[in-house]
Amino acid sequence: VFLLCLIAGCSITWFNTVCFVLCIRNFPSNRALALSLTISFNGVSAALYTLIANAINPKDDTLYLFLNALVPLLASCLALIPIIRQRPLQLSTYTINQDPFIFIVLNVLAVITGLYLLLLNSLSSEALRARTLLLGALILLFLPLCLPGIVCDRNWGFRTNSSLVDLSDPELHTELIEKDQSNSLNIEPFSAINKEGLFEKVMEKGRLTMLGEEHPARLLVCRWDFWLYYVAYFCGGTIGLVYSNNLGQITQSLGYNSKISAVVTLYSSFSFFGRLFSAAPDFLHGKVNFARTGWLAVALVPTPIAFFLLAVSGSEVVLHASTAMIGLSSGFVFSAAVSITSELFGPNSAGINHNILITNIPIGSLLYGLLAALVYDSNVTSSVDKNVLQEAIVCMGRDCYMQTFIFWGCISLLGLISSFLLFLRTRPAYDDHETNRNRT
Repeated sequence: VFLLCLIAGCSITWFNTVCFVLCIRNFPSNRALALSLTISFNGVSAALYTLIANAINPKDDTLYLFLNALVPLLASCLALIPIIRQRPLQLSTYTINQDPFIFIVLNVLAVITGLYLLLLNSLSSEALRARTLLLGALILLFLPLCLPGIVCDRNWGFRTNSSLVDLSDPELHTELIEKDQSNSLNIEPFSAINKEGLFEKVMEKGRLTMLGEEHPARLLVCRWDFWLYYVAYFCGGTIGLVYSNNLGQITQSLGYNSKISAVVTLYSSFSFFGRLFSAAPDFLHGKVNFARTGWLAVALVPTPIAFFLLAVSGSEVVLHASTAMIGLSSGFVFSAAVSITSELFGPNSAGINHNILITNIPIGSLLYGLLAALVYDSNVTSSVDKNVLQEAIVCMGRDCYMQTFIFWGCISLLGLISSFLLFLRTRPAYDDHETNRNRT
């Protein structure tokens, strides 16, 4: 079983990376919107599989695993056909202008689908009711497939009156201009640098001067900005993932056995919406010009607050509120990270660079999980109410995870500080990028 889980984990990682690369290559102007939609639907896949399994046979638990193996395989085979037959990317000006509107429609459909699956999934315990709900879910899932036909019809009328413009990357011209102007925009006189304080020198040393510059792996690991980014993800997004993996046991230790399913659903729901909210910088572009690394720092603020609240109080209200905050924060980080990797270190190398970045997930899962296990086991003997279930001792009470929450809160605070430093170092590059885009 363990070896099969390893194979499944490798397959999922490979599949996600391919999806990231396809979104970056095919939607250069709106890569963040495409990525947020792609990643957000991962949050409702469990609810969809549960609904299908209940519609077939609610009493058969093996159906869930079977669907996890079968549905992605069939969906990948269907998606392979248009990917293989894809022509070289040719985007008309009309299509580029229509993309934001199309993504708004897709985001609205995603929110409706997410609410439908996550809120009504608890009503699918009976087969007949589950089949009715499944029919509605399938309609919502197939609605986006109507958009390509509508867009093609509208583009056909446009193409009959105008020629196509080959714009493989609409931001390429901006990047070239940035290269030409980098000397005047980012290089300061030597005397001015000497007058700066120590903090300013540290913030200036080796920082990125231009967005979108390609970074091979050898150059990537030599960048201070990458390691600040790595620590922010390691201490921010990954720790939220470890919290979700321990959520059932945390809820049980706090004495809310009957609420485990509701708490897990709550985390899944807010993680889904956090992934959708990662597209906010693109929807607000022009109204709020804020660096995406700044959005990352803002998204990490709720995580330490949530952990410190859990350490102070073990009430049901605090548990629900903290779980929602961590789910929202971690979901935003998971989705926004791909766009940030592409912007900071180049779109063409984004697949390799992002895989290097997410090596922190298995490392963090091991270290944070081991920390939680050691604290949990050390409090088993001191637990007043302990249950022995088939050689497994269950720790009951707030002490089982209180020290873990304090440690996790301090670690996530380190991730917040790292993300804030990353924002300060990359803000000039984002400002220059925005200035040059407006000039272009």
